[in-house]
Amino acid sequence: MAQIDFKFEKKELPAGLSKLGYTLLAIGVVLGAIAFFVDHSRALFNYLVSFMMVLSIGLGCLFLIALEYVAGADWSTPFRRIPEFFAGLLPVLLILVVPLLIGNHTLFHWTHTEAVADDKILAGKAPYLNFTFFLIRTFVFLGIWILFYFGFIKNSQKQDDSKDQKLTTKNIRLGAIFIPVFALSITFAAVDWLMSLEPHWFSTIFGVYYFSGTVIAALAAVTLAVVLLKERGFFDPWITNDHLYSLGALMFAFVNFWAYIAFSQYLLIWYADLPEETFWFLTRWEGAWAVFSILLIIIHFIVPYAVLLSQPAKMDPKKLKFIAIWLLFAHLFDLFWLVMPNMELLKSGYVFSWIDLVFPIAATGLVILVFNFTAKKANHIPIGDPKLKRGIGFHL
Repeated sequence: MAQIDFKFEKKELPAGLSKLGYTLLAIGVVLGAIAFFVDHSRALFNYLVSFMMVLSIGLGCLFLIALEYVAGADWSTPFRRIPEFFAGLLPVLLILVVPLLIGNHTLFHWTHTEAVADDKILAGKAPYLNFTFFLIRTFVFLGIWILFYFGFIKNSQKQDDSKDQKLTTKNIRLGAIFIPVFALSITFAAVDWLMSLEPHWFSTIFGVYYFSGTVIAALAAVTLAVVLLKERGFFDPWITNDHLYSLGALMFAFVNFWAYIAFSQYLLIWYADLPEETFWFLTRWEGAWAVFSILLIIIHFIVPYAVLLSQPAKMDPKKLKFIAIWLLFAHLFDLFWLVMPNMELLKSGYVFSWIDLVFPIAATGLVILVFNFTAKKANHIPIGDPKLKRGIGFHL
C-alpha cells in the first residue's frame, strides 16, 4: 500500500488540461457576452440550459459519493476522488446562478405581476411561485448541497493523513442524511428552474425525470475521466476492466431508467388526455420541435442502449469513452428540449441560432478547470480509506 500511495501522489495532471479549460471558457464567455447583447432572451434561456447541465454533473456526483458510502460499495473506492473533484462545481453555482436571478422576469411568466392578477391558475400557485420564496429556496438548496459537499470532502481528504476509519463512519451517516435531502431538493430545483418555465403545466414525476438524467450525466462524466486517466497511467494497474464494467452497467441501468420515466410521463398524460397537461407535449411536436422529440428518443435511449447492451462493450475503454461523451451530449440535448420551447419566439417551432452553441463551450471549459483545480489539491485516490484495498482487488 505504501508503494501505491507514493507513486499515485506524485502523478500530476497533464499541463495542457488547464490551457484547454481556459481557452474554452474564454471563447464561451466572449461569445456569450455577444449573445446577450444580440438576443438577451435567447441567451438567457440557453444560459439556463448550461446552468442545469453543470448542476447535473456537480450534484449528481455528490449523490454518487453519498451512495457509495451508504451502500458500502468497495469497487468504486479507488476512483471516488473523481466524483469528489466534479462535485467541486457546486460552490461555483453560487456565482453562476446570479444572471438567472437577475433575468428572472425574462425566464418566468409567473414573475409578471399583471399576468398573475389576470390568471386564476397563476394566482392559485402564487404562494409558492413568487420571487421572494423562489430566491429563498434557491440559496437554501445551494447552501445545503455545498455544506454536504464540504462535509464529505473534508472527511475523505483528512483520512488520507490520519487513516482514521471513524471518518468513513461519519461519511456513511452524512450520506444517510443527504440522500433523502437530495431527493427532495433536486425535485424542488427541477420544478423551480425547469417545470415552472411553463407554470400552467405540471407533472408529478418531473423531479424523477430530471434526477434520472442528472445521474446519467454524472456517471458519464466520471466514466470519461476514469478512462482517460487510466489510459494515461494514473490508475494502472489498480483500475481494471471489472471496474469499468460496473460503470458501464450503471450507465446502462440509468439509460433504461430514464427511458422508463420519460415514457411513463408521456403515457400517463396521453392517456388522460387533459388539455391542461397535453399542451406541453403538443408544443414539442410543433414544427421542427417534432424532429427534436424524435431525436431525443434516438440520442438518449436507442443509441446508448444498443452500444451498452453487450457485456464486452461495458468494459471496452474506447466504447465507454464514446458513450460517455454521447450521454453528456444527450443530457444537454434533453435539457435544451425541456427549456427552449418555453421561449415565446420558439413555441411554434425551432429556428436555429448560433447562440444555441455558445454556452456549452463555456460550461465545458468551466468543468475542466474546476476538475483540474480540485484535483491539484488532493490525492487522486483515497489512500486512507479502509475499503481501498478491497476496491483495488475487486473482481466480478
